[in-house]
Amino acid sequence: MSEILDVIVIGGGLVGSSAAWRLAARGRSVVQLEQFGPGHKHGASHGTSRIYRQAYDNHLYTGLAADALPLWRELETTTDIGFLELTGAVDHGLPQAVQSKAQILVEAGIKGEILTPAEASARWPGLRFDTTVLHHPDAGRLHADRAVTALKAGAVFAGAEVRHDVRVLALARGSYGVDVVTDSGTLAARQVVIAAGAWTAGLTADSGPGSEIVLPTLRTTQEQPAHFAPLDPGVEWPSFVHHPGAQLETAGIYGLGSEEGIKIGEHATGPVVTPRTRDYTPDVDGEQRLVEYAESWLPGVDSTQVESITCLYTSTPDSNFVIDRVGNVTVAAGFSGHGFKFGPALGELVSDLVDGTALAPEVFRLGER
Repeated sequence: MSEILDVIVIGGGLVGSSAAWRLAARGRSVVQLEQFGPGHKHGASHGTSRIYRQAYDNHLYTGLAADALPLWRELETTTDIGFLELTGAVDHGLPQAVQSKAQILVEAGIKGEILTPAEASARWPGLRFDTTVLHHPDAGRLHADRAVTALKAGAVFAGAEVRHDVRVLALARGSYGVDVVTDSGTLAARQVVIAAGAWTAGLTADSGPGSEIVLPTLRTTQEQPAHFAPLDPGVEWPSFVHHPGAQLETAGIYGLGSEEGIKIGEHATGPVVTPRTRDYTPDVDGEQRLVEYAESWLPGVDSTQVESITCLYTSTPDSNFVIDRVGNVTVAAGFSGHGFKFGPALGELVSDLVDGTALAPEVFRLGER
């Protein structure tokens, strides 16, 4: 048996890499295991664009997003990898949905302003706005691939070891903690973090330490955002969320600028899949819905130039995250399509659980929901 590590982190996406970075920064001996190679496209953390915003309708998520910002900036400085651009963000649509977020920003002391659709269109002519508009400037977009690369680089800089192309087969109890059985040998650790996205349920459904973990129902879907060519590449685009219920009668839409164009997508409307059964093939009807949205609401794009992509969501019934500890195992899963922005703040929370210095927020705790 090799040395006994402090922590083994299973999963090389956003949350696993955030946890590896923050744990190593606390002086823990950490090995991070990822079953695929660097930059793979099989999970939920790849691509060039994710929204960073602080506007939520509860203080927990707004606080976590605010906590993440200085950590993201610290990571950029540490690694000399740039990945976060503050372009501002807007929420628009159903007044109740917009106003509730505006109120939380006020209570949290975060800058924000309510605009009319005409005022917003004058600032961002690429968008047409619905009813009520909330703008908050400390928001924007993250380059997902570069952010994950930076998180792993930060983890290595802090002393962690990152191993790709290592598949975890099972967890077993050890007198010191947990044995992690992989396709290239067995590793020993005092504690394990499972942050394996759509593969999480398979790693907890065994006869070892995972048998004590009661996950909420995790639903994995193949989602399908699309990129549209901007008519004027020089026009600025905020990140945006269009809430249904006012003039928008279909599913809510999110969007942001990216290297490939203007990205938009529906939230959690894709077919249920498993990591093995997903086909990576965009749905024609889903693409058409996004084209129709662009025709109606995005005057700044060429709606005839569209390129669809696919990714995975792993969602809980209430869309709240699962971040909790049972014995020597901490689980971080179910980020429901909105977790990326919080990355390093989630890594801090996982590290607190591993260290035993905090309890999970009630809405993040394990158990059926």
